[in-house]
Amino acid sequence: MQFVDEASIHVAAGKGGNGCLSFRREKYVAKGGPDGGDGGNGGDVILVGDDSLNTLIDFRYQRRYRAENGEGGQGRQCSGKAGEHLYIQVPVGTTVIDEETLEVLGDITEIGQELIVAQGGRRGLGNTRFKSSTNRAPRKTTNGTLGEERNLRFEMKVMADVGLLGLPNAGKSTLIRSVSAAKPKVANYPFTTLVPNLGVVKLGQFKHFVMADIPGLIEGASEGAGLGFRFLKHLTRARLLLHLVDVAPFDESDPVESAQAIIRELEQYSPTLAERPRWLVLNKLDLLPEEQREVVCERIVSELNWQGPVFRVSAISSDGTQVVCQQIMNWLDEQRAAQAENPALAEEEAEIRGRMEEEAVERVEAYLERRHGPRIKSAEELSEEDEDDDDFDDDDYDVEVEYAK
Repeated sequence: MQFVDEASIHVAAGKGGNGCLSFRREKYVAKGGPDGGDGGNGGDVILVGDDSLNTLIDFRYQRRYRAENGEGGQGRQCSGKAGEHLYIQVPVGTTVIDEETLEVLGDITEIGQELIVAQGGRRGLGNTRFKSSTNRAPRKTTNGTLGEERNLRFEMKVMADVGLLGLPNAGKSTLIRSVSAAKPKVANYPFTTLVPNLGVVKLGQFKHFVMADIPGLIEGASEGAGLGFRFLKHLTRARLLLHLVDVAPFDESDPVESAQAIIRELEQYSPTLAERPRWLVLNKLDLLPEEQREVVCERIVSELNWQGPVFRVSAISSDGTQVVCQQIMNWLDEQRAAQAENPALAEEEAEIRGRMEEEAVERVEAYLERRHGPRIKSAEELSEEDEDDDDFDDDDYDVEVEYAK
């Protein structure tokens, strides 16, 4: 199945049913009074997290979704039937964004989690609601209101504990094949990986974590080059980043400069993401002569001024990979235990993810403005600007009025 991690759809909630204008008519009752019922509320559009889905490809073929309208009221004070809610299944890990305002409406991060993205219209009132001591036969009713309509953009981010970061051909896919049952395509040329791959690393019966292999990044990824936006966003869900560096690149490029380029792109895309825990993994040691390995690795660590953990591996032969996985598992266990003991840490983690999401949206918005010009402001934003313009300047009166005869 094709992996699709972005999709745009249009959703419309149901319209509320109109109130009924009716009067009671029975034998021997000439003027029975009003008995018009209310309409039914319109149905909502609700997103539901589904763990059986792992792509947004279905939304490429069906883009418009509409909930059921509420039925109108009837006589004898019968209310109209409310419209059925429309439930849309989306993959867990989906971020929902309003395309017009770029507001993040919510994140679907749990199985069965529900998010209302379009509220149904309110019901109209029947004439029974308007009777009073002075108006015994009201002919007034109200119509149901329209339901909300939105243009939504879905962005799916893979749910992983560890994210692999690096240039194309750094050995990320080889590493995930080595430590898990995932089988991404591996070849001796850049850009072999075109979509994210997930692998479950098992270290025991109840010891495991999820690793995400995202396509390689290139210089300018933070500005959208090489679909950088679509790849970098998958790292925002990870607790830990593994920065893979090829110590013996086939093009004889400098590994230090390559690593620095990735760090710059990470900082430009999201400063908060760049501050996440990041470990350095020096890969492809088997391609270096034994007498050069220590010198090359020490030079890379020294020139990068790397302060965090450093690992030396050969992913293709699984040399050193087990040590990396065990250290990751220990670190994740410590993080989970700390959050269980201190709920404030869990709240801090949620705030960090929120900041990363905001920074990513700002970066995408700036990119779209460069390509297509500034977006059109919504009516709410324009009204807020009008309210803020409280100062009376001379320019406020430089208006020419023409009268049509």
